[in-house]
Amino acid sequence: MDLNRELAEATWTKSTRSASNGGECVEVAGLSGGRRAVRDSKDTTGPALVFTATEWTTFINGVKNGEFG
Repeated sequence: MDLNRELAEATWTKSTRSASNGGECVEVAGLSGGRRAVRDSKDTTGPALVFTATEWTTFINGVKNGEFG
């Protein structure tokens, strides 16, 4: 499946850390091959960052280990 179509049809989940007032929110979607996409929930037709499974795991581990202050 082409990436643009996959992003359009993906199930997006808002971060539990996002503000409840509609500001500063991100959404994440699982894609084929274990990839993950991240987008701004206020701009759902805008760009998305796409990470490989390895990149996503590395990022999540970095967050858990406090690497991003």
